[in-house]
Amino acid sequence: MAEEVRFHSVFDIIGPVMVGPSSSHTAGAARIGKVVRSIFGEEPETVTIHLYESFAKTYRGHGTDVALVAGLLGMSPADPQLPDSLKIAYDRGIKVAFVPESTQVDHPNTAKIVLTKGDRTLTVTGVSIGGGNIQISEINGLKISLQMGTPTFITVHRDVPGMIAKATDIMAAAHVNIGTMTVTRTAKGEKAIMILEVDERHPELKAQLQAIPDVESVTYFD
Repeated sequence: MAEEVRFHSVFDIIGPVMVGPSSSHTAGAARIGKVVRSIFGEEPETVTIHLYESFAKTYRGHGTDVALVAGLLGMSPADPQLPDSLKIAYDRGIKVAFVPESTQVDHPNTAKIVLTKGDRTLTVTGVSIGGGNIQISEINGLKISLQMGTPTFITVHRDVPGMIAKATDIMAAAHVNIGTMTVTRTAKGEKAIMILEVDERHPELKAQLQAIPDVESVTYFD
């Protein structure tokens, strides 16, 4: 009897819905950009994108540049406006720079994105690991491993005492188990980011997290 072939999802068979040409270089890149935009919480004024290895060599030919910027504008990989993202960013006054790097990294499809607005700066490193799937490996210099494969809440908030306790109290009251938590801040009392990866889907908790005083934005992925 032939060995049974199992697929975890339909995406293992047909791949992600996207504007081509490549799931790793286009769909994955757009997802990286969109997650980074969600973490930042607002439209940036300047964007500097450092590209490594395969991304650095082929980013123009494979559409990685337009895909990353499309994600940073909030577009999905299937958005019909994705090919026009560079012009849209220009029209909105967003300054975008691409910096191909020669440094070797752990994965060939890696981008480090630096966003700024006013005195705010966010640096995020993302990896396109194939089939449109991504991993966030670093936020503001903090090494993490965010796979975006489990339900995830990302908050942007002011760094004040009790914020973590309030968020975890909401999870505990809903009987939601937190798998991993990452908290990083720009400086004491300034902007902070909290990432909660949980075991169950509870999108309704986004509104409760948003209602916490000093929380500016909450993004939910599942």
